[in-house]
Amino acid sequence: MDANVRVGQDYKFIPMSSVSSGKIWQVCPDVYYCTNQIVNFVMVGTPSHWVLVDAGMPKCTEEILEVAEAVFGKDNQPAAIILTHGHFDHVGSLKGLLEHWQVLVYAHPFEFPYLTGRKAYPEPDSTVEGGVLAKIASIYPNEPINISEAILRPLPEGGEVPGLPGWQWVLTPGHSPGQVALFREVDRTLISADAVITVKQDSFYKVLLQTEEVQGPPRYFTTDWQAAWESARKLELLRPNLMVPGHGKHMSGTALTLGLRKLVRDFDTIAIPKHGKFVEEEEEDS
Repeated sequence: MDANVRVGQDYKFIPMSSVSSGKIWQVCPDVYYCTNQIVNFVMVGTPSHWVLVDAGMPKCTEEILEVAEAVFGKDNQPAAIILTHGHFDHVGSLKGLLEHWQVLVYAHPFEFPYLTGRKAYPEPDSTVEGGVLAKIASIYPNEPINISEAILRPLPEGGEVPGLPGWQWVLTPGHSPGQVALFREVDRTLISADAVITVKQDSFYKVLLQTEEVQGPPRYFTTDWQAAWESARKLELLRPNLMVPGHGKHMSGTALTLGLRKLVRDFDTIAIPKHGKFVEEEEEDS
């Protein structure tokens, strides 16, 4: 298997973190997640069979390997890697991981241009309404990675998640064209990626302290706000009992239900920024 993955010159260590960085949470008997600086990666399964969801920040391979070893044991590679989307903080250490693990990588075909080097995401919007982490968005990598065709596979059309029986992927565009969330009906567990998160991701202090609040996707990378609103509505209709987001802490029960309801109802004021180049583009198109 050719595990060649090429990354852009802008894939460098990003010097930012949070109080939760490095912490591992077990939220179900078979669902774990870890905060890698400011983003979560998720591990689903048991030592005999597990799957990694997303690949963290750039230059963090060793940290992710150490977490996987702590949870599932030494030299225990996943059955597959599922990418919710291709932004730098979700694929950042994929190259390093695939130098250790011989596994297939799955993503939605709409993300393939950004995962095979054919197309770069729009540059993050540092003019968007928001806090410090929005203002410095120009430092975030946006060049595409290039995953070898030998290891990149499309998620099955029927919604099944390779390696995870009982889970379904749900297309949640807006933040990126092919972003997916993962949902398990039996216990209503949702891995929401960046479609819905639980921290205001543009605020330096809220990210640092991991202040919990149901929020829409990170403003500086979201390019289609109407699609993002529909994606949030789609996830609320799933009535999740537990949600593990791409950013922020997990949330469950009444707090999650009410938070999702409020977000969907007031998405235009909670999530959509008052100004920003992607907001202005949508206004021009309408």
